[in-house]
Amino acid sequence: MQEEIISEKPTILASIDAERALLGNLLLDNTLFDNLPDTFDPNHIYTPLHRDIFNAINSIVNKGITADPITLSTELVSNSSFKEAGGQKFLLSLLEDVVSLNIFDYAKIITDLYLRRELNKICLDTGYKSKNQFIETNAIELIDDTEQQLYELSGQHMGGQTIKLNEALETVIKSSKEALNSDQHISGITSGFTLMDRCLGGFNRSDLLILAGRPSMGKTALAVNIAFNAAKAKLYGKTEGAGVIFFSLEMSAEQLATRLLSCATGISAWDIKRGNINKNNIDIFTEFYRKMENLDLYIEETPNITSQQIKHKIRKMQTKNNIGLVIIDYLQLMSSEYKSKIGENRVQEISLITRQLKGIAKDLNVPIIALSQLSRAVEQRDDKRPQLADLRDSGSIEQDADIVMFVYREAYYKARQEPKINTPDHDKWERDMSQIHNRAEVIVAKHRNGPIDTIPLFFDPRLTKFGNLKGEQ
Repeated sequence: MQEEIISEKPTILASIDAERALLGNLLLDNTLFDNLPDTFDPNHIYTPLHRDIFNAINSIVNKGITADPITLSTELVSNSSFKEAGGQKFLLSLLEDVVSLNIFDYAKIITDLYLRRELNKICLDTGYKSKNQFIETNAIELIDDTEQQLYELSGQHMGGQTIKLNEALETVIKSSKEALNSDQHISGITSGFTLMDRCLGGFNRSDLLILAGRPSMGKTALAVNIAFNAAKAKLYGKTEGAGVIFFSLEMSAEQLATRLLSCATGISAWDIKRGNINKNNIDIFTEFYRKMENLDLYIEETPNITSQQIKHKIRKMQTKNNIGLVIIDYLQLMSSEYKSKIGENRVQEISLITRQLKGIAKDLNVPIIALSQLSRAVEQRDDKRPQLADLRDSGSIEQDADIVMFVYREAYYKARQEPKINTPDHDKWERDMSQIHNRAEVIVAKHRNGPIDTIPLFFDPRLTKFGNLKGEQ
C-alpha cells in the first residue's frame, strides 16, 4: 500500500491510504474493532468524511447490527459529504482497496500522524508567542504552558494497562519477599524510624503521602531527617534505602544542609551559623562531609515550582541518579500551570496540584511526600491534635493522598502555658514538661492500605532532630 502524505499546510500530515484501509478492514470484519489500540480515538482521523464513516460503523455495531455498505449508506443518508463522494460506491471502493487485515498498524499510523499534527500546532503557537514580545504571557509562563501541552499530548497515546490477576499476584509476592529479606522487613523506602516503618511498611512506590502540621511542629525537620535516613541507607547498601530529591520551596539548600550538619554532629544550627565552634568541631564537620560525599540526596530550591516542572526534574534525576524518594516542602508554595484559567480559587488550584502529584507518583513509580500546612482551626480547640478537617486549602488533598500524617508536639503548646513560678501549678507543669519535652507524635490519620496509628518519636528541639525512642532502635 502506498502512503499518501497530504500537506495542505506545511504543518498538516495525514495518510489517506491508512484511513481508507482502516475503514475497509472494519467493513470487511466488524469484529476488528476489538483489535484497535486502546489509545485510538476517532478524532485521530484527519479526513472529516472518513471520521464520519468510522463513527457510523461504530454506531451501527453498538446497536447489534452488521455494518456493511447497505446499512452504512442508510446511517449516512443525510451526510452531504458522503453523497458528494459517491455514497455506496465510495464504500465499495474502500472494500476493493483492502490488501490485508492489519487494522492495528493502520491505527498506529493514523495516531502517529495525528500527534505530529498536534505537535506542529504547539510548535507554531509557541514560536509565534515567543517572537511576539507584546503578548501578556512572559517567557517562563510560555515555557510552562508549552510543557503542559506537550505533557498532555504525550499522555494521549499512553493508555492504561490491563493486567492479568496472576501477574499482579506475582508482583505482590515479589514485594513481600523483598520485605522479608530487607533489614527492616519493609517493602518500601525506609523513614529511618522503626515504629513508622512498622506502621507504614516504608514509603511505597506510586504512593502520595501528605505530611502536615502547624508552624513550629517540625514537619520540615522530620522531612529532612527522613530524606537523610533514606539516602544514608542507600549509601550503606541497604535494600530499603533510596536516592532522594528534596524540593525546598521555602528554605535554601544551605539552611537544610546546616540542619543536617547539626543533627549529625550534635552542634546547634544557631552555633554553626554564628561560628560559635572550635577547631575540634571543624574536624568533626570535615569527617562528616567526607563520609557523606557520595550521599544521593539532592536539593532543588526552585520557587513557585509547578507539578510539570517537578515531573521533568524527577524523570531527569531518575535517569542520572536512581532517585527513589521525592519530598516537596511544601504544597501551598507550589504553583499550577493552569493558574490563569483557574483564577484566584486557591482551593481548586491546590486540589489540581494534589491530583497531578498523585499522577506523577504513579507514572514515575516513586513515593512522593508532600508537606502541607494546617488551618488555624487547630489553635481554637483545647485538644491541639490535628484532624483531617484541618488540612489547609483541603479540597481533594485527603482524597488524593494514600497516606495523611500529622506532626504534633504537645510540649510546644505546654511551654506557652507556664504558670507563675513557685506555685503548685508550676511544679506540676515542670513535671509534665519533663515527660513530654523530648517527645513528638506522628499521627497517621489516613492509610489507604493499612492501619491508622499514632507513632511516638524522640525530638530534640535544640537540634530539630527526630529519632527513635529508646528501645526502638
